Amino acid sequence: MRVPKKYQFIVELGKALHTYGIPSYKIQSYLTEVAQNKGITGSFMDLPTWINYVFYDEKNSYNYVECIPPGSLNLGAFSRIDELTNKVIDSKIEESAINEELNIIHAKTKEINHFYLYLAYTFAAGSFSLMIGTNWVSFIFSLLLGSITYLLVYLATKSKYVENVFESLSALVVTVICCLLSLVFPDFNLGLTILASIIIFIPGLAITTALEEITSKSLVSGSAKLFDAMIVLFKQFFGVILGLGLMTSLIDIDLTHYVSDMPKWTLFCAIPIFSITVLPIFQVRKKDVFFGVLTGVLAFFITVFLSSVLGILVSTFVGTLAVVGISRLFGRISKTPKSVYLTQGIIMLVPGSKSFMGLSNSFFNPSITASANIFEEVAFILMAIIGGLLFAGTFRERKPRKKLIENNN
Repeated sequence: MRVPKKYQFIVELGKALHTYGIPSYKIQSYLTEVAQNKGITGSFMDLPTWINYVFYDEKNSYNYVECIPPGSLNLGAFSRIDELTNKVIDSKIEESAINEELNIIHAKTKEINHFYLYLAYTFAAGSFSLMIGTNWVSFIFSLLLGSITYLLVYLATKSKYVENVFESLSALVVTVICCLLSLVFPDFNLGLTILASIIIFIPGLAITTALEEITSKSLVSGSAKLFDAMIVLFKQFFGVILGLGLMTSLIDIDLTHYVSDMPKWTLFCAIPIFSITVLPIFQVRKKDVFFGVLTGVLAFFITVFLSSVLGILVSTFVGTLAVVGISRLFGRISKTPKSVYLTQGIIMLVPGSKSFMGLSNSFFNPSITASANIFEEVAFILMAIIGGLLFAGTFRERKPRKKLIENNN
Protein backbone atom coordinates (compact mmCIF):
# COMPACT_ATOMS: atom_id res chain seq x y z
CA MET A 1 0.00 0.00 0.00
CA ARG A 2 1.40 3.36 -1.04
CA VAL A 3 1.64 6.01 1.65
CA PRO A 4 -0.57 9.04 0.95
CA LYS A 5 1.21 12.22 -0.08
CA LYS A 6 0.37 14.03 3.18
CA TYR A 7 2.56 11.53 5.08
CA GLN A 8 5.49 11.42 2.66
CA PHE A 9 7.44 14.29 4.24
CA ILE A 10 7.53 12.41 7.58
CA VAL A 11 8.81 9.30 5.80
CA GLU A 12 11.60 11.30 4.13
CA LEU A 13 12.47 13.07 7.38
CA GLY A 14 12.79 9.75 9.22
CA LYS A 15 14.95 8.31 6.47
CA ALA A 16 17.29 11.31 6.62
CA LEU A 17 17.64 11.13 10.41
CA HIS A 18 18.41 7.40 10.17
CA THR A 19 20.95 7.89 7.37
CA TYR A 20 22.97 10.35 9.43
CA GLY A 21 23.29 8.09 12.46
CA ILE A 22 20.87 9.68 14.92
CA PRO A 23 19.96 7.28 17.80
CA SER A 24 16.65 5.46 17.33
CA TYR A 25 14.91 6.89 20.38
CA LYS A 26 15.67 10.42 19.18
CA ILE A 27 14.38 9.67 15.68
CA GLN A 28 11.14 8.31 17.08
CA SER A 29 10.79 11.36 19.33
CA TYR A 30 11.41 13.78 16.44
CA LEU A 31 8.90 12.08 14.15
CA THR A 32 6.25 11.88 16.88
CA GLU A 33 6.62 15.60 17.62
CA VAL A 34 6.39 16.56 13.96
CA ALA A 35 3.31 14.38 13.45
CA GLN A 36 1.54 15.78 16.51
CA ASN A 37 2.18 19.37 15.49
CA LYS A 38 0.82 18.62 12.03
CA GLY A 39 -2.31 16.99 13.44
CA ILE A 40 -1.23 13.53 12.25
CA THR A 41 -1.66 10.38 14.33
CA GLY A 42 1.26 8.04 13.83
CA SER A 43 3.51 5.44 15.40
CA PHE A 44 7.15 5.00 14.45
CA MET A 45 9.81 2.36 15.02
CA ASP A 46 13.42 2.86 13.95
CA LEU A 47 15.78 -0.12 13.90
CA PRO A 48 19.38 -0.36 12.60
CA THR A 49 18.35 -1.67 9.17
CA TRP A 50 14.77 -0.50 8.69
CA ILE A 51 12.07 1.99 9.73
CA ASN A 52 8.40 1.18 10.27
CA TYR A 53 5.82 3.99 9.94
CA VAL A 54 2.15 3.52 10.85
CA PHE A 55 -0.33 6.35 10.22
CA TYR A 56 -3.94 6.46 11.35
CA ASP A 57 -6.94 8.49 10.27
CA GLU A 58 -10.62 8.15 11.07
CA LYS A 59 -11.26 5.18 8.78
CA ASN A 60 -7.97 3.68 7.65
CA SER A 61 -4.45 2.96 8.75
CA TYR A 62 -1.37 3.12 6.51
CA ASN A 63 1.75 1.09 7.15
CA TYR A 64 5.06 1.76 5.41
CA VAL A 65 8.29 -0.19 6.01
CA GLU A 66 11.58 0.78 4.39
CA CYS A 67 14.87 -1.11 4.53
CA ILE A 68 17.78 1.29 5.06
CA PRO A 69 21.45 0.44 5.70
CA PRO A 70 22.83 1.53 9.09
CA GLY A 71 23.73 5.20 9.05
CA SER A 72 26.98 6.92 10.01
CA LEU A 73 27.02 9.85 12.40
CA ASN A 74 27.01 13.23 10.65
CA LEU A 75 26.62 16.11 13.08
CA GLY A 76 26.44 18.76 10.37
CA ALA A 77 23.52 17.04 8.66
CA PHE A 78 21.84 16.45 12.02
CA SER A 79 22.06 20.16 12.83
CA ARG A 80 20.54 21.11 9.48
CA ILE A 81 17.77 18.51 9.77
CA ASP A 82 16.95 19.79 13.25
CA GLU A 83 16.54 23.29 11.80
CA LEU A 84 14.32 21.88 9.05
CA THR A 85 12.25 19.96 11.62
CA ASN A 86 11.68 23.13 13.62
CA LYS A 87 10.61 24.94 10.45
CA VAL A 88 8.08 22.18 9.80
CA ILE A 89 6.76 22.34 13.37
CA ASP A 90 6.51 26.14 13.23
CA SER A 91 4.83 25.98 9.79
CA LYS A 92 7.59 28.12 8.27
CA ILE A 93 7.98 25.83 5.27
CA GLU A 94 5.54 24.28 2.85
CA GLU A 95 5.36 20.50 2.78
CA SER A 96 6.16 20.57 -0.94
CA ALA A 97 9.50 22.29 -0.18
CA ILE A 98 10.63 19.80 2.46
CA ASN A 99 12.03 17.30 -0.07
CA GLU A 100 13.95 20.10 -1.78
CA GLU A 101 15.51 21.13 1.55
CA LEU A 102 16.42 17.51 2.30
CA ASN A 103 18.05 17.18 -1.13
CA ILE A 104 20.18 20.24 -0.33
CA ILE A 105 21.23 18.65 2.98
CA HIS A 106 22.09 15.38 1.22
CA ALA A 107 24.15 17.29 -1.35
CA LYS A 108 26.14 19.08 1.37
CA THR A 109 27.11 15.78 2.99
CA LYS A 110 28.71 14.71 -0.30
CA GLU A 111 30.98 17.77 -0.34
CA ILE A 112 34.09 16.07 1.03
CA ASN A 113 37.39 17.87 1.42
CA HIS A 114 39.97 15.08 1.29
CA PHE A 115 42.81 17.38 2.31
CA TYR A 116 41.06 18.34 5.57
CA LEU A 117 40.20 14.71 6.26
CA TYR A 118 43.80 13.69 5.58
CA LEU A 119 44.99 16.24 8.14
CA ALA A 120 42.28 15.16 10.59
CA TYR A 121 43.28 11.48 10.56
CA THR A 122 46.98 12.40 10.70
CA PHE A 123 46.74 14.71 13.69
CA ALA A 124 44.15 12.55 15.47
CA ALA A 125 46.77 9.80 15.68
CA GLY A 126 49.56 12.21 16.64
CA SER A 127 47.60 14.10 19.29
CA PHE A 128 46.29 10.89 20.88
CA SER A 129 49.83 9.55 21.15
CA LEU A 130 50.67 12.68 23.16
CA MET A 131 47.59 12.23 25.34
CA ILE A 132 48.56 8.71 26.39
CA GLY A 133 52.18 9.64 27.11
CA THR A 134 54.75 8.63 24.52
CA ASN A 135 57.98 10.04 23.07
CA TRP A 136 58.97 12.15 20.09
CA VAL A 137 59.91 9.19 17.89
CA SER A 138 56.56 7.48 18.45
CA PHE A 139 54.71 10.79 18.02
CA ILE A 140 56.28 11.46 14.61
CA PHE A 141 55.50 7.98 13.33
CA SER A 142 51.97 8.20 14.74
CA LEU A 143 51.45 11.14 12.40
CA LEU A 144 52.78 9.10 9.49
CA LEU A 145 50.64 6.07 10.29
CA GLY A 146 47.58 8.26 10.77
CA SER A 147 48.03 9.57 7.23
CA ILE A 148 48.38 6.01 5.93
CA THR A 149 45.11 5.00 7.60
CA TYR A 150 43.31 7.77 5.74
CA LEU A 151 44.66 6.43 2.46
CA LEU A 152 43.00 3.12 3.38
CA VAL A 153 39.80 5.02 4.19
CA TYR A 154 39.91 6.56 0.73
CA LEU A 155 40.52 3.17 -0.90
CA ALA A 156 37.52 1.79 1.01
CA THR A 157 35.30 4.29 -0.83
CA LYS A 158 36.57 2.94 -4.14
CA SER A 159 36.64 -0.81 -3.45
CA LYS A 160 33.86 -2.89 -1.91
CA TYR A 161 36.39 -5.54 -0.87
CA VAL A 162 38.54 -3.03 1.02
CA GLU A 163 35.40 -1.63 2.64
CA ASN A 164 34.39 -5.08 3.88
CA VAL A 165 37.79 -5.91 5.40
CA PHE A 166 38.72 -2.34 6.34
CA GLU A 167 38.86 -2.67 10.15
CA SER A 168 41.10 -5.73 10.12
CA LEU A 169 43.16 -4.55 7.13
CA SER A 170 43.96 -1.13 8.62
CA ALA A 171 44.96 -2.70 11.96
CA LEU A 172 47.10 -5.30 10.16
CA VAL A 173 48.94 -2.74 8.02
CA VAL A 174 49.60 -0.45 10.99
CA THR A 175 50.83 -3.33 13.15
CA VAL A 176 53.26 -4.66 10.52
CA ILE A 177 54.73 -1.19 9.92
CA CYS A 178 55.07 -0.57 13.68
CA CYS A 179 56.88 -3.89 14.17
CA LEU A 180 59.37 -2.99 11.43
CA LEU A 181 59.91 0.46 12.93
CA SER A 182 60.65 -1.06 16.34
CA LEU A 183 63.70 -2.80 14.79
CA VAL A 184 65.17 0.50 13.64
CA PHE A 185 64.26 2.77 16.55
CA PRO A 186 65.03 1.38 20.04
CA ASP A 187 62.79 3.94 21.81
CA PHE A 188 59.78 3.24 19.62
CA ASN A 189 56.63 2.48 21.66
CA LEU A 190 55.07 -0.36 19.69
CA GLY A 191 51.75 -0.91 21.46
CA LEU A 192 50.89 2.74 22.07
CA THR A 193 51.67 3.73 18.49
CA ILE A 194 49.42 0.97 17.11
CA LEU A 195 46.63 2.20 19.38
CA ALA A 196 47.12 5.86 18.45
CA SER A 197 47.15 5.07 14.72
CA ILE A 198 43.75 3.36 14.75
CA ILE A 199 42.11 5.24 17.64
CA ILE A 200 39.75 7.07 15.31
CA PHE A 201 38.21 3.72 14.25
CA ILE A 202 37.84 2.16 17.71
CA PRO A 203 34.09 2.14 18.37
CA GLY A 204 33.99 3.68 21.84
CA LEU A 205 31.35 6.20 20.79
CA ALA A 206 29.32 3.49 19.05
CA ILE A 207 29.35 1.36 22.22
CA THR A 208 28.22 4.33 24.30
CA THR A 209 25.45 5.21 21.83
CA ALA A 210 24.23 1.61 21.86
CA LEU A 211 24.07 1.65 25.65
CA GLU A 212 22.20 4.97 25.44
CA GLU A 213 19.53 3.30 23.33
CA ILE A 214 19.28 0.30 25.65
CA THR A 215 18.92 2.63 28.64
CA SER A 216 16.20 4.58 26.83
CA LYS A 217 14.30 1.26 26.35
CA SER A 218 15.08 0.97 22.62
CA LEU A 219 16.16 -2.58 23.40
CA VAL A 220 16.18 -4.14 19.93
CA SER A 221 18.01 -1.26 18.26
CA GLY A 222 20.44 -0.78 21.15
CA SER A 223 21.30 -4.47 21.40
CA ALA A 224 21.91 -4.74 17.65
CA LYS A 225 24.16 -1.66 17.65
CA LEU A 226 26.06 -2.88 20.71
CA PHE A 227 26.75 -6.22 19.06
CA ASP A 228 27.83 -4.48 15.85
CA ALA A 229 30.22 -2.21 17.77
CA MET A 230 31.74 -5.18 19.59
CA ILE A 231 32.24 -7.03 16.29
CA VAL A 232 34.04 -3.95 14.88
CA LEU A 233 36.28 -3.91 17.95
CA PHE A 234 37.11 -7.60 17.57
CA LYS A 235 37.82 -7.18 13.83
CA GLN A 236 40.35 -4.49 14.66
CA PHE A 237 41.87 -6.61 17.38
CA PHE A 238 42.10 -9.55 14.98
CA GLY A 239 44.10 -7.37 12.58
CA VAL A 240 46.55 -6.50 15.36
CA ILE A 241 46.80 -10.14 16.53
CA LEU A 242 47.40 -11.32 12.96
CA GLY A 243 50.08 -8.70 12.36
CA LEU A 244 51.88 -9.49 15.60
CA GLY A 245 51.62 -13.22 14.92
CA LEU A 246 53.21 -12.82 11.49
CA MET A 247 55.99 -10.49 12.66
CA THR A 248 56.90 -12.40 15.84
CA SER A 249 57.43 -15.50 13.71
CA LEU A 250 60.04 -13.58 11.72
CA ILE A 251 61.67 -11.18 14.18
CA ASP A 252 62.02 -10.64 17.94
CA ILE A 253 59.55 -8.08 19.26
CA ASP A 254 59.35 -6.72 22.79
CA LEU A 255 55.71 -5.84 23.37
CA THR A 256 56.33 -4.55 26.89
CA HIS A 257 58.92 -1.91 25.89
CA TYR A 258 57.80 1.59 26.82
CA VAL A 259 59.63 4.91 26.86
CA SER A 260 57.94 8.20 27.78
CA ASP A 261 59.85 11.47 27.75
CA MET A 262 57.29 14.04 26.56
CA PRO A 263 57.04 17.30 28.55
CA LYS A 264 53.72 17.81 30.32
CA TRP A 265 52.84 20.93 28.32
CA THR A 266 52.33 18.79 25.20
CA LEU A 267 49.16 17.37 26.77
CA PHE A 268 47.59 20.84 26.85
CA CYS A 269 48.26 21.16 23.13
CA ALA A 270 47.10 17.64 22.28
CA ILE A 271 43.61 17.91 23.83
CA PRO A 272 42.28 20.78 21.66
CA ILE A 273 44.00 19.36 18.57
CA PHE A 274 42.34 15.98 19.06
CA SER A 275 39.00 17.70 19.61
CA ILE A 276 39.49 19.68 16.38
CA THR A 277 40.29 16.56 14.35
CA VAL A 278 36.80 15.10 14.85
CA LEU A 279 35.18 18.17 13.25
CA PRO A 280 35.78 17.28 9.57
CA ILE A 281 35.19 13.58 10.27
CA PHE A 282 31.67 14.30 11.56
CA GLN A 283 31.22 17.22 9.10
CA VAL A 284 30.46 19.68 11.89
CA ARG A 285 29.17 23.02 10.57
CA LYS A 286 31.46 26.04 10.77
CA LYS A 287 29.13 27.86 13.14
CA ASP A 288 29.41 24.97 15.63
CA VAL A 289 33.19 24.56 15.52
CA PHE A 290 34.19 26.83 18.42
CA PHE A 291 31.65 25.57 20.92
CA GLY A 292 32.23 21.97 19.83
CA VAL A 293 35.99 22.14 20.47
CA LEU A 294 35.44 23.98 23.75
CA THR A 295 33.01 21.29 24.92
CA GLY A 296 35.51 18.53 24.16
CA VAL A 297 38.36 20.33 25.94
CA LEU A 298 36.27 21.08 29.03
CA ALA A 299 34.98 17.49 29.14
CA PHE A 300 38.49 16.06 29.22
CA PHE A 301 40.06 18.43 31.72
CA ILE A 302 37.11 18.40 34.13
CA THR A 303 37.25 14.60 34.24
CA VAL A 304 41.04 14.38 34.50
CA PHE A 305 41.32 16.97 37.27
CA LEU A 306 38.58 15.29 39.31
CA SER A 307 39.86 11.73 38.78
CA SER A 308 42.79 12.15 41.17
CA VAL A 309 40.39 13.14 43.96
CA LEU A 310 37.14 11.32 43.21
CA GLY A 311 38.28 8.24 41.30
CA ILE A 312 37.45 7.23 37.74
CA LEU A 313 33.78 6.36 38.31
CA VAL A 314 32.68 9.53 40.12
CA SER A 315 34.89 11.85 38.06
CA THR A 316 33.49 10.48 34.77
CA PHE A 317 29.95 10.76 36.16
CA VAL A 318 30.47 14.39 37.19
CA GLY A 319 32.25 15.09 33.89
CA THR A 320 29.27 13.71 31.96
CA LEU A 321 26.85 15.89 33.95
CA ALA A 322 29.07 18.88 33.21
CA VAL A 323 29.18 18.05 29.49
CA VAL A 324 25.38 17.81 29.33
CA GLY A 325 25.03 21.20 31.05
CA ILE A 326 27.67 22.80 28.83
CA SER A 327 26.12 21.39 25.64
CA ARG A 328 22.70 22.72 26.65
CA LEU A 329 24.12 26.17 27.32
CA PHE A 330 26.02 26.27 24.04
CA GLY A 331 22.97 24.86 22.21
CA ARG A 332 20.82 27.73 23.43
CA ILE A 333 23.44 30.32 22.54
CA SER A 334 24.02 28.98 19.01
CA LYS A 335 20.48 27.61 18.42
CA THR A 336 22.03 24.24 17.57
CA PRO A 337 20.82 20.85 18.89
CA LYS A 338 22.65 20.14 22.15
CA SER A 339 23.42 16.63 20.85
CA VAL A 340 25.93 18.15 18.39
CA TYR A 341 28.06 19.44 21.28
CA LEU A 342 27.20 16.58 23.62
CA THR A 343 28.58 14.04 21.14
CA GLN A 344 31.87 15.92 20.84
CA GLY A 345 32.16 16.04 24.63
CA ILE A 346 31.36 12.36 25.11
CA ILE A 347 34.01 11.43 22.53
CA MET A 348 36.64 12.68 25.00
CA LEU A 349 35.26 10.37 27.70
CA VAL A 350 34.40 7.12 25.90
CA PRO A 351 36.41 4.02 26.81
CA GLY A 352 37.28 2.74 23.34
CA SER A 353 41.03 2.79 23.86
CA LYS A 354 40.66 1.25 27.32
CA SER A 355 38.63 -1.61 25.81
CA PHE A 356 41.31 -2.24 23.20
CA MET A 357 44.10 -2.16 25.78
CA GLY A 358 42.11 -4.56 27.95
CA LEU A 359 41.87 -7.05 25.11
CA SER A 360 45.59 -6.67 24.44
CA ASN A 361 46.52 -7.28 28.06
CA SER A 362 44.35 -10.38 28.18
CA PHE A 363 46.44 -11.93 25.42
CA PHE A 364 49.91 -10.48 25.98
CA ASN A 365 50.18 -9.45 29.62
CA PRO A 366 50.87 -12.33 32.00
CA SER A 367 49.41 -10.34 34.87
CA ILE A 368 45.73 -11.26 35.21
CA THR A 369 45.30 -8.49 37.77
CA ALA A 370 46.42 -5.81 35.29
CA SER A 371 43.93 -7.00 32.66
CA ALA A 372 41.12 -7.16 35.21
CA ASN A 373 41.87 -3.61 36.33
CA ILE A 374 41.56 -2.25 32.79
CA PHE A 375 38.29 -4.08 32.17
CA GLU A 376 37.08 -2.71 35.51
CA GLU A 377 37.98 0.82 34.39
CA VAL A 378 36.11 0.28 31.10
CA ALA A 379 33.02 -0.82 33.00
CA PHE A 380 33.27 2.14 35.39
CA ILE A 381 33.63 4.64 32.53
CA LEU A 382 30.67 3.17 30.65
CA MET A 383 28.49 3.12 33.77
CA ALA A 384 29.48 6.65 34.69
CA ILE A 385 28.74 8.06 31.22
CA ILE A 386 25.36 6.34 30.96
CA GLY A 387 24.53 7.25 34.56
CA GLY A 388 25.48 10.87 33.93
CA LEU A 389 23.32 11.04 30.79
CA LEU A 390 20.45 9.38 32.67
CA PHE A 391 20.56 11.70 35.69
CA ALA A 392 20.96 14.73 33.41
CA GLY A 393 17.64 13.88 31.74
CA THR A 394 19.13 13.21 28.32
CA PHE A 395 16.83 10.24 27.67
CA ARG A 396 13.57 12.03 28.36
CA GLU A 397 11.21 12.86 25.53
CA ARG A 398 11.80 16.02 23.57
CA LYS A 399 9.84 18.91 25.02
CA PRO A 400 7.26 19.82 22.37
CA ARG A 401 7.92 23.13 20.70
CA LYS A 402 5.06 25.56 20.83
CA LYS A 403 3.78 26.30 17.40
CA LEU A 404 4.39 29.89 16.43
CA ILE A 405 1.23 31.92 16.05
CA GLU A 406 1.44 34.78 13.65
CA ASN A 407 -0.17 38.03 14.68
CA ASN A 408 -2.04 39.43 11.76
CA ASN A 409 -3.00 42.67 13.47
